[in-house]
Amino acid sequence: MAWFFGRKKKKEQKVEPEPVSEIQSEITSTTTVKEPQSEVQSESQSTVESEVVSEHVESEVVEQVEAQAVEEPASTASVAETPVSSVQNNELDDAERYDRGLERSRKSFGQKLSSLFTNFTGVDEDFYDDLEETLIEADVGFDTALEISEEVREEIEFEHVSDPEQISQLIVRRLVALYTRNGSAEDNHLVFSKEGPTVFLFVGVNGVGKTTSIGKMAARFKGRGRKVLLAACDTFRAGAIQQLQEWGKRDGVDVVAGKEQSDPASVAFEAVKKAKEENYDLLLVDTAGRLQNKVNLMNELDKIKRVISREIPDAPQETLLVLDSTTGQNALTQAKAFLETTNVTGIILTKLDGTAKGGIVLAIRNQLHLAVKYVGLGETVDDLSPFNPEQYVSGLFKGLMED
Repeated sequence: MAWFFGRKKKKEQKVEPEPVSEIQSEITSTTTVKEPQSEVQSESQSTVESEVVSEHVESEVVEQVEAQAVEEPASTASVAETPVSSVQNNELDDAERYDRGLERSRKSFGQKLSSLFTNFTGVDEDFYDDLEETLIEADVGFDTALEISEEVREEIEFEHVSDPEQISQLIVRRLVALYTRNGSAEDNHLVFSKEGPTVFLFVGVNGVGKTTSIGKMAARFKGRGRKVLLAACDTFRAGAIQQLQEWGKRDGVDVVAGKEQSDPASVAFEAVKKAKEENYDLLLVDTAGRLQNKVNLMNELDKIKRVISREIPDAPQETLLVLDSTTGQNALTQAKAFLETTNVTGIILTKLDGTAKGGIVLAIRNQLHLAVKYVGLGETVDDLSPFNPEQYVSGLFKGLMED
């Protein structure tokens, strides 16, 4: 599509998301909650400061997933995520979700790029400085901005390009090429156990949408015929257990939970035991998010992992770091901190639809070389989607590149 330069930047119309509702403090759940046994020794029972940063569950009421679910298979060995018969329709739906979910980022980047050429007088050092600033503001990261600027400089000098529209196309092509190059060997698929329960461990700071992502993923896999179990191992944050139990109630899946302030590893032990004895296909484990106390966080995660691995040697198959895309570069800082303390296997990037900072995926790819496995593209339960690099690039740069 042709670009129009020199136009005044139109004010982006903001679409406010629908308000989200708080989790009910008291839940009349039909799910049986087990008290964790003392097989796993509790660590010191010193006073733990309750964290009151509460996460929200999206306001739209999740339709009964049970109506969509198919008969649970007798065998727990499974590696395919999506039934073949629904792949085509899902691809169409996902393409629409990416297009809609990345609309803010796409418009914002387009406006920034257009603004770059508003007072364009030629290619000089000031232009490259402005280009770097524009890319940094788009949250592609400082290192990525410098790399793109240098590549653009080399190509402009080699091709003797001076037309603003051609330069803008060159910038977008360089971004796409960088993203594709860094992700060429990346595997975005979740790893499942070929036999017995698969365990996914979720980590991240409070407020990023960790528990909500677990609830949405549980609904997704239950709807695909998996027998899903949730483990409420965030025993420190006020309301965390009740929040996960509410998701279990909505999804129609079981939740293993203990009392607040109880030992998270004991809850994990009970959950793994139940998953093995009752032939569950998938166990999703919620954990406390306390990045500011890295030593305690690591000790807790290590203990939970040891308990899980002792009962299921290859588990957890995934340790998924949940990041809030609306925080931009802060999300990248969080990712680096977690990588220093635990073996993260992939990222779930939430709230992409509510931000103009979709470029953060480029920074994650370029600096961390860590796979983004799922993305949140909306507020409904179906809007947590497997990450598709092609659809992401299309959604982010649609209308900015000429065919």
